[in-house]
Amino acid sequence: MRALLQRVTQAAVAVDGTEIAAIGPGLVVLLGVGREDTDETARTLADRVAHYRIFEDDLGKINRSVLDEGGSALVVSQFTLQADTEKGLRPGFDPAAAPEAAEPLYRAFVETLAAAGIETRTGDFRAHMQVSLVNDGPATFLLER
Repeated sequence: MRALLQRVTQAAVAVDGTEIAAIGPGLVVLLGVGREDTDETARTLADRVAHYRIFEDDLGKINRSVLDEGGSALVVSQFTLQADTEKGLRPGFDPAAAPEAAEPLYRAFVETLAAAGIETRTGDFRAHMQVSLVNDGPATFLLER
């Protein structure tokens, strides 16, 4: 499982031109579920995201989590994060979980973030979405489990 975290001042996701979710300061989490991932993988990675220290403290040191900041999370499924890009001119998607297997793990990830006390919004699983955001920093981090 891969989670691409983007620290944001604001973000939104739309489907067919209609905004379906938005957040203020916090994280956009683009989540790619792999074939080998499990419910434990999803919950462990979500807990790591909740506590991952990528926000600045009062001294300007990157030392605070989204929980510490009281920030929100916008979680968007993105199977392309699991692409095999080792060779050739086209990505291969064999490492990505099938949608039927990926969706429950995506939901487990979202539920774990929300249970940690983070206001969590989501995209529309399997939909073609438009994600807009203002990356704060910019700061982007890739976590894998």
